[in-house]
Amino acid sequence: MPQITIDYSDVLESAFDREGFARALHEATVEIAAAKPEACKTQFRPSAHTVFGYEDPGARGHAIVHVTIGLLAGRGDETKAKLTETALELLREHVADAAFTLHASTEIRDLDPSYRKFDR
Repeated sequence: MPQITIDYSDVLESAFDREGFARALHEATVEIAAAKPEACKTQFRPSAHTVFGYEDPGARGHAIVHVTIGLLAGRGDETKAKLTETALELLREHVADAAFTLHASTEIRDLDPSYRKFDR
Protein backbone atom coordinates (compact mmCIF):
# COMPACT_ATOMS: atom_id res chain seq x y z
CA MET A 1 0.00 0.00 0.00
CA PRO A 2 -0.37 2.38 -1.69
CA GLN A 3 -0.77 0.77 -5.08
CA ILE A 4 -0.33 3.34 -7.85
CA THR A 5 -1.11 2.58 -11.48
CA ILE A 6 -0.45 5.00 -14.31
CA ASP A 7 -2.01 4.38 -17.71
CA TYR A 8 -0.69 6.63 -20.45
CA SER A 9 -0.63 7.04 -24.22
CA ASP A 10 2.61 5.68 -25.64
CA VAL A 11 3.15 8.90 -27.64
CA LEU A 12 4.31 10.31 -24.29
CA GLU A 13 7.22 7.86 -24.10
CA SER A 14 9.92 10.47 -24.70
CA ALA A 15 8.03 13.38 -23.09
CA PHE A 16 7.10 11.75 -19.76
CA ASP A 17 9.71 11.70 -16.97
CA ARG A 18 8.22 8.60 -15.37
CA GLU A 19 10.96 8.05 -12.79
CA GLY A 20 10.87 11.67 -11.63
CA PHE A 21 7.08 11.61 -11.50
CA ALA A 22 6.99 8.39 -9.47
CA ARG A 23 9.53 9.69 -6.95
CA ALA A 24 7.67 12.98 -6.51
CA LEU A 25 4.30 11.24 -6.25
CA HIS A 26 5.65 8.82 -3.64
CA GLU A 27 6.94 11.76 -1.57
CA ALA A 28 3.58 13.53 -1.87
CA THR A 29 1.69 10.37 -0.92
CA VAL A 30 3.81 9.95 2.21
CA GLU A 31 3.37 13.61 3.16
CA ILE A 32 -0.33 14.02 2.35
CA ALA A 33 -1.79 10.56 3.02
CA ALA A 34 0.61 9.41 5.76
CA ALA A 35 1.73 6.40 3.71
CA LYS A 36 4.89 4.54 4.61
CA PRO A 37 7.72 5.47 2.21
CA GLU A 38 8.78 1.86 1.65
CA ALA A 39 5.21 0.84 0.85
CA CYS A 40 4.71 3.01 -2.27
CA LYS A 41 4.58 0.92 -5.44
CA THR A 42 3.98 2.33 -8.93
CA GLN A 43 3.30 0.53 -12.19
CA PHE A 44 3.31 2.34 -15.55
CA ARG A 45 1.19 0.92 -18.37
CA PRO A 46 1.73 2.49 -21.80
CA SER A 47 -1.05 2.10 -24.34
CA ALA A 48 -0.56 2.05 -28.09
CA HIS A 49 -4.30 2.48 -28.57
CA THR A 50 -5.75 5.82 -27.54
CA VAL A 51 -9.13 7.04 -28.73
CA PHE A 52 -10.21 10.57 -28.05
CA GLY A 53 -13.69 11.80 -28.73
CA TYR A 54 -16.13 10.81 -31.41
CA GLU A 55 -14.59 12.75 -34.30
CA ASP A 56 -10.99 11.62 -33.83
CA PRO A 57 -10.82 7.81 -33.61
CA GLY A 58 -7.06 7.83 -34.21
CA ALA A 59 -6.41 10.27 -31.35
CA ARG A 60 -4.08 12.32 -33.54
CA GLY A 61 -2.69 15.18 -31.52
CA HIS A 62 -3.97 13.88 -28.17
CA ALA A 63 -2.42 11.97 -25.26
CA ILE A 64 -4.00 10.64 -22.08
CA VAL A 65 -2.58 9.99 -18.62
CA HIS A 66 -4.74 8.51 -15.87
CA VAL A 67 -3.34 7.96 -12.37
CA THR A 68 -5.10 5.59 -9.97
CA ILE A 69 -3.95 5.56 -6.35
CA GLY A 70 -5.20 2.72 -4.17
CA LEU A 71 -5.01 3.47 -0.45
CA LEU A 72 -6.13 1.58 2.62
CA ALA A 73 -9.49 2.95 3.75
CA GLY A 74 -9.64 5.74 6.31
CA ARG A 75 -8.47 8.86 4.49
CA GLY A 76 -10.96 11.68 4.35
CA ASP A 77 -12.24 13.41 1.23
CA GLU A 78 -10.03 16.44 1.88
CA THR A 79 -6.89 14.29 1.97
CA LYS A 80 -7.90 12.48 -1.20
CA ALA A 81 -8.68 15.74 -3.01
CA LYS A 82 -5.34 17.24 -1.99
CA LEU A 83 -3.48 14.16 -3.22
CA THR A 84 -5.30 14.10 -6.57
CA GLU A 85 -4.63 17.81 -7.15
CA THR A 86 -0.99 17.31 -6.24
CA ALA A 87 -0.72 14.37 -8.65
CA LEU A 88 -2.13 16.51 -11.47
CA GLU A 89 0.33 19.29 -10.70
CA LEU A 90 3.19 16.79 -10.70
CA LEU A 91 2.05 15.53 -14.11
CA ARG A 92 2.23 19.10 -15.42
CA GLU A 93 5.82 19.26 -14.18
CA HIS A 94 6.92 15.85 -15.50
CA VAL A 95 5.35 15.79 -18.96
CA ALA A 96 7.22 18.00 -21.40
CA ASP A 97 5.35 20.29 -23.75
CA ALA A 98 4.93 18.48 -27.03
CA ALA A 99 2.88 18.60 -30.19
CA PHE A 100 -0.22 17.08 -28.59
CA THR A 101 -2.98 18.00 -26.19
CA LEU A 102 -2.57 16.29 -22.83
CA HIS A 103 -5.67 15.00 -21.03
CA ALA A 104 -4.75 14.07 -17.45
CA SER A 105 -6.87 12.67 -14.64
CA THR A 106 -6.34 11.18 -11.19
CA GLU A 107 -8.48 9.22 -8.79
CA ILE A 108 -8.07 7.77 -5.32
CA ARG A 109 -9.77 4.53 -4.48
CA ASP A 110 -10.01 2.73 -1.18
CA LEU A 111 -8.48 -0.72 -1.29
CA ASP A 112 -10.98 -3.42 -0.44
CA PRO A 113 -10.75 -4.87 3.08
CA SER A 114 -9.75 -8.16 1.45
CA TYR A 115 -6.54 -6.54 0.10
CA ARG A 116 -3.42 -8.54 0.93
CA LYS A 117 0.15 -8.39 -0.35
CA PHE A 118 3.45 -10.15 -0.01
CA ASP A 119 6.99 -9.13 -0.85
CA ARG A 120 9.65 -11.63 -1.77
